[in-house]
Amino acid sequence: MKPPYDITSTILKSITAISEKIGAINANYLNKPSPKLRKENKIKTIHSSLKIEGNSLTEEQITALLEHKRIIGPKKDVKEVINAIEIYEHLENYNAFDEKSFLKCHKHLMKNLIEDAGKYRNQGVGIMKGSEVEHFAPPHQNVPFLMKDLFDYLKKSEEIELIKSCVFHYEMEFIHPFLDGNGRMGRLWQTLILMEKYPIFEYIPFETLISKDQEKYYAALSKSDKAGNSTSFIEYMLDVIEKSLNELLGFNQRTFTEKDRLEYFVSLNKREFTRKDYMDIFKDISGATASRDLKKGVELNLFQKTGEKNKTKYKL
Repeated sequence: MKPPYDITSTILKSITAISEKIGAINANYLNKPSPKLRKENKIKTIHSSLKIEGNSLTEEQITALLEHKRIIGPKKDVKEVINAIEIYEHLENYNAFDEKSFLKCHKHLMKNLIEDAGKYRNQGVGIMKGSEVEHFAPPHQNVPFLMKDLFDYLKKSEEIELIKSCVFHYEMEFIHPFLDGNGRMGRLWQTLILMEKYPIFEYIPFETLISKDQEKYYAALSKSDKAGNSTSFIEYMLDVIEKSLNELLGFNQRTFTEKDRLEYFVSLNKREFTRKDYMDIFKDISGATASRDLKKGVELNLFQKTGEKNKTKYKL
C-alpha cells in the first residue's frame, strides 16, 4: 500500500525550485566537488546528525578521528563517530532499495553501541517529550511487515525520489523499527535514496540545517503524526533540501580558491586542454585569473605547458 500523503502546491513549488538548483549545480563543476569540499561536508553531516542525537563531539574532534588521530572524549560518543565515518566513507556498499542492506547498515552504524544492532526491535517503544509520551510506535510484532511494505513502496512506486525519500524518512521514524539509531538511520537512508537519482546529494549536509533548528524537525514529525500522513514532513524536508542546495551554490560563488580549482580540474583527468577549456569549467573567473591558475599549476608540476599565445596547450 502507498503510504498516505498529498501533493500540495507547496510541495510542487519546492520540487521545481530544487530541480532548477540541481540543474545549476550539475551544469557547474560542483557536480564533482573537490576532495576538500567532500571532506568538509562529510564532517558536517556526521557532526550534525549525531548532535541531534546528543553526541558531544565537535567538528574539530570528528576531523581528527577522520584523520585517524586520537582524541579525548566520551567513549560512546567516539564510537558513534567512528561507526558513522565508516558508513559515510563507504556509502557505495549500501543499496537504498534493499531491506537487507538497510539492516546491514544499522548493524555497522550501531556496532558495539546496542546489543541487537542490525535487528528490528522485539519490544514496544514510546517516544518521550519531557515527561509525556509524544508518540507510541506500532507494536513490535508489526515492524517486519510495515518495513517490508515501506521497501515495496520504495521499489515499486513511480513517485519521484525527492518525494519517496521524504516519505521513507517520515514513515521509518513513525515505525521506529530499532531500539536505538532510528533518527540517524532515517536521515542517512534519505540521503542514499536521493543519491540514486542525484549523486550530488552525497555532498549535501542537509542534517546541518536540521540540527540548527531541531524543534522544527520534531514539530514536522509531530504534525504529520497528528494528521495521519507525511504531507507536512515532506513540505518541511523539501524546504531543508532547497536551503542546503542554496548553501552549496553560495559556497561555489564565494569561497573556491586557486588551489580548490586546480585540485578539482586535475580530478577531471583531461589529458590535454587550453585556457578556454579551463574557463568553460570555471565560468565565474576572469581570463587573468585562469592564466594565474594555469601558471601555478605548471609551477606545481600538475601539468606541462606547450606552445605560445593562442597556440598554448596544457597536458596533465
